[in-house]
Amino acid sequence: MKPEPSPAGRALEAAQAALAAEHAAAYGYGVIGARTPGARAAEAREAYGSHLARRDALVRTVRELGGAPRSSEAAYALPFEVRTAADAERLAAVIEERVAGAYSDLVRAAEGPLRREAADALSAAAVRAARWRGGGVAFPGLTERAQ
Repeated sequence: MKPEPSPAGRALEAAQAALAAEHAAAYGYGVIGARTPGARAAEAREAYGSHLARRDALVRTVRELGGAPRSSEAAYALPFEVRTAADAERLAAVIEERVAGAYSDLVRAAEGPLRREAADALSAAAVRAARWRGGGVAFPGLTERAQ
């Protein structure tokens, strides 16, 4: 039987998973930006910048927790082909839902200021997902884990 990780170990694992989600989100928004015209393009650039900032903060957090931050992959498999602006909007919603799921795990694993930061990131991802999707879900971050 594998022993349960310590609370600090769970927080580190969850922070690493959130970091991986942020790496993937940054990659995905590169694709989204190439397919999104007009005002939505500005929204995509803003989301991209937010994900880069959260990624950088998570790199510091992982180090503070005693870990070595995961590097980004050279490329990420997208869940579907993105050919149109509508596909890009759908991809943005999927990305934000996945990020929200990763941060919901960090909220559960962390304590103190890290939990607050994770809750803020979860909330921001849920709001962006709702904007891209055109509507919200009852429990952002948890819906993704139930699927």
